[in-house]
Amino acid sequence: MRAFVPLAGVLLAALSSAQVLVDFQVAEPPPVPNSGQQCTMLILERTFGNSYGDPEIVEYSPPTDCGAVGSWAAVTLNFTVTSNGTQYDRLGIFTFQNTEIWRTSTPEPTTDGIIWTYTKDVTRYIPLFDKPGTFILELDNIVTSTDTGEYATTLYATFYASSGEYPTAGQSNMIVPISTMLNNTGDEASVPPAFSLNVTLPQNTVEIYAELYASGNGDEEFWYYNTADEYLGYLPPGTTYGGGPFREVRLLVDGQVAGVAFPYAVIFTGGINPAVWRPITSYGAIDLPTYFLDLTPFAPVFADGLPHNVTLDVASAETNHTLNQNWYVSGLLQVVTDPSGKQTTGSITAYDAQPYAITETTASIGGADVNITVKAQRSLKIEATIVSGSGTTNSVVFQQSMDFTNTQYYLDDANTQNVAQISSGSVISTHNGVSVLTDNFDYPLYINFSALVDNDTVASYYTTFDHSYNRQLVPAPFILGSDIIERQQTAGYLTLLTTGLVTANGTSNNTFSYIDTRGNTYARDVNAAYDVITYDEQSGSLATTPLPTFSLASNAQFIPGARLPGGRVCA
Repeated sequence: MRAFVPLAGVLLAALSSAQVLVDFQVAEPPPVPNSGQQCTMLILERTFGNSYGDPEIVEYSPPTDCGAVGSWAAVTLNFTVTSNGTQYDRLGIFTFQNTEIWRTSTPEPTTDGIIWTYTKDVTRYIPLFDKPGTFILELDNIVTSTDTGEYATTLYATFYASSGEYPTAGQSNMIVPISTMLNNTGDEASVPPAFSLNVTLPQNTVEIYAELYASGNGDEEFWYYNTADEYLGYLPPGTTYGGGPFREVRLLVDGQVAGVAFPYAVIFTGGINPAVWRPITSYGAIDLPTYFLDLTPFAPVFADGLPHNVTLDVASAETNHTLNQNWYVSGLLQVVTDPSGKQTTGSITAYDAQPYAITETTASIGGADVNITVKAQRSLKIEATIVSGSGTTNSVVFQQSMDFTNTQYYLDDANTQNVAQISSGSVISTHNGVSVLTDNFDYPLYINFSALVDNDTVASYYTTFDHSYNRQLVPAPFILGSDIIERQQTAGYLTLLTTGLVTANGTSNNTFSYIDTRGNTYARDVNAAYDVITYDEQSGSLATTPLPTFSLASNAQFIPGARLPGGRVCA
């Protein structure tokens, strides 16, 4: 594996003769050392044409010229992609050492081409990067005579040597995957049905922190638009799917709920009106959020050294908690061990967690209007006493309190389809009274999708989105915490002709702020209209790199198609 400098500028220069569209997700630059030794190496380079079932698989070895292996202050991945032609967005999953470490998706290309670069902080995965292993990028793409776009990708890793100013990053002793363990493709599992595997941890395990990956796919891509089964028959056929809009990702240990997540609604770039997601993608489309739980109360359970069943599933508010196909899920455990090597003891002293959230579904139906509201509430509290082999005692209290409301307004025989959804909650874990994990979140989502014209020759729609991601997160005591406030407001038109031509336009207004537990700050206010950046300002201690110059793609108003709720496709 040779050392390289990332090629984003080279690729952009090579395409500069055309009107290349520069896509991006608004996010903070990784808070990495701004001085000292750095080592950058190429991880993989691949053009994904007809790549369905054909991932890129490479072998990785850690660098030895950036200080002692594993002593790094930070590690980042830089992913740069170019594409041109006509193509749908595709899901991408990075798997390393059988562990998913990044879930992404591709913006849809234009005829003249697009490019995007994203740099992801993967410092929390140093226990994986400090040893050789298999690195996999699964990006299932299909090329046809009409869907011609291929995705040319490069992935680099940069390692930042530690120093007196930038010490070695905090890290767990080991990372254990919750995955299919196939190691020849992405290791995510498709649910339903529930995914389970047996996990064995060291007997001196004293702390366990879980990270979950989960996203809806297929009939579950627009899960927030899915209607409660009991009212689906009141809507025109093909309007949407059943199963309701509530989703809860659950992690169970030996059949007991150990923690849950209310997922953020990621809207991929082909979702509903693709024009409003370029050049600025929806938040999370290029770097999907993950969810964190403290499993330390179960450390004495795992400390017997025997295999224990770990299950991931996704549940709905329906009577039998079922949903459509499918969600992709995976996870990992950050494990801290006691240096004595002796077996951990202790027990769960209090357990208050219901198998499923408490839910309520109501509706008002009159004339051509159907309004449906689904509410859910989840509370969980687990207490435990953990005694390490060194003799220290840890009193653990892990608590979750979360609320969800989704109201769907199907008006005028579903010619207008509005969603108002709010998912919020508080997750906290204390060890001997000291907070070690915090996740306070608020995810408001408001969508208007209205048919303006719908006849035998043309269908025209107006769309608006008001989408926010507000999250105060400390994943673990050794992982950097952050407070993010993000809001994206978009509007646009989408027109489909019987000839198959799809045209669209859109505007997007974005405000983003970030502060972390080290005091690093970043803010960005950026707007776009008809694929042109109209305003862009950044500030904060992490705003050290000038913003890029954006250009207009000549065919930007023609799109390959749009996916709509209920499996409808405008193409």
